This record gives sequence, C-alpha cells and structure tokens, in this order.
Amino acid sequence: MTAIERDVLIVGAGPVGLFAAYYAGFRGLSVAIVDSLPEPGGQVTALYPEKPIHDIAGFPSVRGRNLVKNLVEQAAPFDPTYVLAECATHFDRRSDGILRVSTDAGTTFHTRAAVITAGIGRFTPRPLPAGRHLVGRGVSYFVPDLEQHRNERVVVVGGGDSACDWALALEPVARSVTLVHRRAAFRAHAHTVSQLARSTVDVITDAQVAKVHGDSRVERVTVTGPGATRTELDADAVVAALGFTANLGPLRTWGLDLTDNRYIRVRATMQTTIPGLFAAGDITDYDGKVRLLAVGFGEAATAVNHATVHINPEETVFPGHSTDLPADSARETT
Repeated sequence: MTAIERDVLIVGAGPVGLFAAYYAGFRGLSVAIVDSLPEPGGQVTALYPEKPIHDIAGFPSVRGRNLVKNLVEQAAPFDPTYVLAECATHFDRRSDGILRVSTDAGTTFHTRAAVITAGIGRFTPRPLPAGRHLVGRGVSYFVPDLEQHRNERVVVVGGGDSACDWALALEPVARSVTLVHRRAAFRAHAHTVSQLARSTVDVITDAQVAKVHGDSRVERVTVTGPGATRTELDADAVVAALGFTANLGPLRTWGLDLTDNRYIRVRATMQTTIPGLFAAGDITDYDGKVRLLAVGFGEAATAVNHATVHINPEETVFPGHSTDLPADSARETT
C-alpha cells in the first residue's frame, strides 16, 4: 500500500491530462498523474502514435508520438509524479474536503482537488476472430512502431479512420499494403479516403478476412465476399483496426452526474457536481460541447485555474501570462 499526497491529482495521462499537469505546476501546485496504460499519451500513444495531427494551434502538423513527447517535456520542470499501469477505482471525499482516490494496485492519493481527463475511459480493441490465435505473432490491433513492419506484406482490416491512417502510414515503409473493408463505403474522413484512392495501397471492399493462416507467424490470409478479386493474400502481418469498445469503468461509481452513462456533466468552470472534482477533455459533457483535442487543452486550463481557487480561495482564477515570468524561471518551457 502506497499513499501519495499532492495538491492536485490528474486522472488520465493523455494529452489533455499532460497539459493539465503542466498547468497545475505553472500555478505552483504539486501534481500526480495516474493512468491505466503503461506509458503517458493515452489513446494517442496506444492507437495513433504515428498519425499526423493537424488541428493543434501552432503546429501545421505534428505526429501523435511527438505531441506526447512535447507535452511530457512541457510538464517536466514541475516534476509531476507519474503512477502508470494502475487504474483509478475508488473515490471518496472526506469531511475536511480532502479527496481520496485509490487504484487497483493499492496506491491511494490524498489530494485537495482532482481533474478527470480520462478521454473515452478504458478502451478495448474489437477482435478479429479469424486471427485471434496469432495475436502477438503477426496479428496486432495497434502499430506502436512503423519500423517493425518495414519490408513486410501488411494486410490492414477495417474502414474507419484508424484503418485508413495505418494503411497510409505503412505505405512508404512496408513492402506492400492491402486494406480489406467489409463495406463499400468508408467511415473515415473524406480527405483520408481521397488520399487512400491516390495511394499505392491495394483496397478491397465488400470483403472480409475469413481466416489468417500460419503456425508460429502470419503467412497468408483468406479473403471472402463479393468484392474479393483474390481469395488468398500472402502476408507477414495483419493489423486489425476494427475500432474499440470504451466505458467509464469504475468512474461510474464515483457519484458523478453522467450523460448517457458515458460522459461527465460539468459546469462552465469544469467542476463536476462534487466539490473539488473537475473534468476536462472528451470525457466531459455540457451544452455546445465539441470533442476536439484543441478544445480539451482549453478545458484543462480552465479546470486547473478553478481548482487553484478551490484549493486556496485567496488565489485568482486568472493565472497571468507565462511570458511575464523571468527568463531564468524554472517555469520556462519550450
């Protein structure tokens, strides 16, 4: 059993949570971050590390992996405490206002405020039944490193953004890329589908992967359906980008006001119905909510600034400008 005392706890180490950690340090608060995944970055690290992101202010394009790296570096001067590969499970608020959050590994946080930045909650990839027996031996659900597929024959399964993104990202690295989608129409953004049509990726629609062959490794796949012009494809790897299921998990038991049992209702201050407990990012809901990463960053700053006043009512919500700090201040980040 481990007890950690900090001014603020961030529940979720995705991009929004990492920015909240920076902002807490900027406001002079000690901070801890807890996440069920083994490394920072949340959904971006787990699902889209190589995906170019185009809607972050000031970055015409930034890969997910680099965005997370920069956010970690931005928070680093304030020495946040990371508790990774542990899921926040239990919550209660003591009579003196101290919040207690415990994890499935026995860590307990005592904090004066907390910000939930858990994105879509815990997510689990949808399986590819035909390739279940070769998961980890050529069949995967994510692509953490494109280089692992260099010069391989890769079959990507799916028709959403992640499937199309992986196919395009793998095109210059792999020996060949084939995308198999069970419908004629794609769920991915129109621009991405247009890029796919102009690429060298072999696209097979109205078809599905019926079987993945191989003993110790993937060797080939069987494709069936009216759009399958070839029924047997040689393959070294199969990326099953079929989406994922997500849920709030233990957060549902914390006494929060939920929308559709999926999102946390918040006020304009990003505070939940529980004093001292705030939320930011995709997990939040309010009238006019827009679920974009750019919006989440603003919500993180709002949540932390109001958490600062909750902790110390003599503080002001407005933090001042970072450019007003001395150049040699430890708060200066790049």
